[in-house]
Amino acid sequence: MTTTIPGEPWSTGVARDGAGVASVAGVPVADLAAQHGTPAYVLDEGDLRGRASAYRRAFETAFAEIGAGVDVYYAGKAFLSLAVARWVHDEGLRVDTASGGELAIALRAGVPGAHIGLHGNNKSDDEIVTALDAGVGRIIVDSLVEIERVADLAGARGVVAPVMVRVTTGVHAGGHEYISTAHEDQKFGLSIAPTPAASEQVVAAAATSSDAGGDSPAMRGLLAVLARPELHLLGIHSHIGSQILDPSGFEVAARAVLELRAALAERTGVLVDEVDLGGGYGIAYLPGEVALDPDRIAKDVAASVAASAADVGTPLPRFSIEPGRAIVGPAGLTLYTVGTVKPVRIDDGRTRTYVSVDGGMSDNIRPALYGAAYHAEIVGRLSDAEPVLARVVGKHCESGDIVVHEVQLPGDVRAGDLLAVAATGAYGRSMASNYNQVPRPPVVAVRDGGSRVLIRRETIADLLALDEG
Repeated sequence: MTTTIPGEPWSTGVARDGAGVASVAGVPVADLAAQHGTPAYVLDEGDLRGRASAYRRAFETAFAEIGAGVDVYYAGKAFLSLAVARWVHDEGLRVDTASGGELAIALRAGVPGAHIGLHGNNKSDDEIVTALDAGVGRIIVDSLVEIERVADLAGARGVVAPVMVRVTTGVHAGGHEYISTAHEDQKFGLSIAPTPAASEQVVAAAATSSDAGGDSPAMRGLLAVLARPELHLLGIHSHIGSQILDPSGFEVAARAVLELRAALAERTGVLVDEVDLGGGYGIAYLPGEVALDPDRIAKDVAASVAASAADVGTPLPRFSIEPGRAIVGPAGLTLYTVGTVKPVRIDDGRTRTYVSVDGGMSDNIRPALYGAAYHAEIVGRLSDAEPVLARVVGKHCESGDIVVHEVQLPGDVRAGDLLAVAATGAYGRSMASNYNQVPRPPVVAVRDGGSRVLIRRETIADLLALDEG
C-alpha cells in the first residue's frame, strides 16, 4: 500500500517499521491502543515544542532586523491543557485565551498573568473580573459597549485595565467563510470603515468627540478607551482568518492597522505601543499540501510592516502574533479502531467503501461543520491489496458523521485495523462534544518512547454524574 509516513501531514515523530506498524515519537500505535484504548488523541510533545520554538525564533529574528520587537502568543482555542500551556510557555511563548475556562487553565499551569491575553466578543463580568484580578497582560475589547463595561469593572476594583481594541480591516482570508474573521459582516471587532453612528456607537462616542458620528467604529473605540482613566490603551488588534496559506492578507491588514494607528496619533497625540496581527497560519492537512514556513512568513510580514510604517510616517510599534493551529495541529493525530466495513455503489457507478470507526463527529466536528479535508491511513500493518475509494465515517446517528470524505485505503481494510487521521491536534479535542452521549477520548502525549495521559478518557459514569434529573 502507499503511505505518506514519514512526512506531511504527519508530525515529525511519526514513522513506520518494516512490518508497516506506525509509531509516534518511538511509541508503536499498537502499544498506544493497548494501553490507552481508541479512539484517542495522540500528541507529539517534541513536535509541538519544536513548532512553538520555530515560530518564536523566526519572528524574533525577522522583526529584530527591522528594529521592532515581537511577542508570540499561542492561541489556546486551538487546544489547551495544563501540559500544553506549560510546554508553549517553556518555549518562550505567551498564551492567548478566549474564555474563562481557558484563562483558568493557563493560570493553573503557571503562566504569569502578564503573559496572558483574554479575547472574546461577549465576555461575562466574571471573566473580566478574573482577568483583572489575575493581572492579565491585555484584555482585547471587541465592542464599544464592552469598553465601558471593562472600564466600570476596573474602576470598581481600583485598577487600570490594559486593553487592546480589536478592529476589522475588511480583509477576507482563510479556508471557510465561518473561519474568516476580518470581513465586515461578522461578530468580531470594530470596523475601520467609516459608517454612520449606530445607537450603541452614539452612546459610547458622545463623551469622547463632538463629531464622532463621522468616525469609523474602530476610531470611536480607540477614543472611548482614551476617555476612560480606568483603561490603558496598549494597542490595536486585528485577526483576518484561519488556515491562511497566502501571506498577502497579513500584509494588507497590517497596513490598514498602521494607518489607523497613525490617524489616532495625528488626532490625539497618542501613538499606541503595540499592534497585534493575529494568527491564522495555515498547515498541511493532505499529502502534497505545503504549510506556511515560519521563516518565510516572518520575513514577508516584517518587510511589509516596515514599508507600511515608513509610508505612513510613524515609528514601528511592538508587534504580536497568535499562531495556534500551526503549532498544535500537525503535532496531533487521532487513533481509531475500524469496525463495520461496507461497500456502497454510488451514482457514477463506482463503489465506495464506507469504513466505520469507533469515534466520529463528536471527536472531530470540522468535516461536518466546515467540510474540512483530512488524510487517513491504516497504521497497524502493511497491505499488498489494491487501494479502494473509501470514506471514513463515525459511529454517530447522523448521516453527516464523516471523518474523512475521500481517501484511498487498502482493499482488505477490515474490522480491528488501526486507522490514524493526521493533523488533528487543532480544533479536535477543543471542539469535541458528547453527541449521542459518547464520552470524549483521552489526550495522550508521547515523547522519547514513552506516553502519558494529559486528559483522561471520559466515561459514561462521568456523563451520568452531570444529569441531576
